[in-house]
Amino acid sequence: MANTQIILKEKIKNLGAEGDVVKVRAGYARNFLLPQGKAFEATQRNLKNLETLKATRAAREAKELEEAEKTATKLRRAKIKLTLATGQGGKAFGSITASDIQKAILESSAKVDLDRHQIELDKPIKTTGITEVPIKLHPDIDLTIKVHVTAADGKEEESADSEE
Repeated sequence: MANTQIILKEKIKNLGAEGDVVKVRAGYARNFLLPQGKAFEATQRNLKNLETLKATRAAREAKELEEAEKTATKLRRAKIKLTLATGQGGKAFGSITASDIQKAILESSAKVDLDRHQIELDKPIKTTGITEVPIKLHPDIDLTIKVHVTAADGKEEESADSEE
C-alpha cells in the first residue's frame, strides 16, 4: 500500500483544507487529486511556497466565519412556522423533516439558504407545538431555532416531545 505526500490546493471534505500536507494513497493522488488540480506533490520547492496557501486558507476561514455570524443573526430573528397534516384525534399523517425546515427558513423573513445537512434534526417532527432545532452553521457556530408546528385543522396540541 504505497502512500504519498501531497499539498492540498483547496478544501476537500474528509481530507483537509488548502495548505495541508496529507498522506494519501498513491493512486488517489496520481489519478484524481493531481489531474483535477486539487493538489500538488509535496516536494522541497513546493513546501517552501506553502505560506501563500496558508494565507489563502486563513482569509477564506475568516470570511466563512463572518458570513456564518451574519446568518446566525438572521436566523435568531426569524419566525419559523410549519403546518403538520393531522387526522382525527390529532394523529399525524406525515412528519416535518430537515428539508421542510430548510424550505421554511428560505421562505421566512430571514431568506437564508441552508444546506439541509446543517440542520441537525435527530428525528422528524411528528407533534404539534414548539420544537427547538439545532443548526450547525460553522465548526465554531451552533445555534438553536424554535420551529412552531401547528395542525392542519388549526388545533394545537402540546406533547412531551415538544417541551424537551
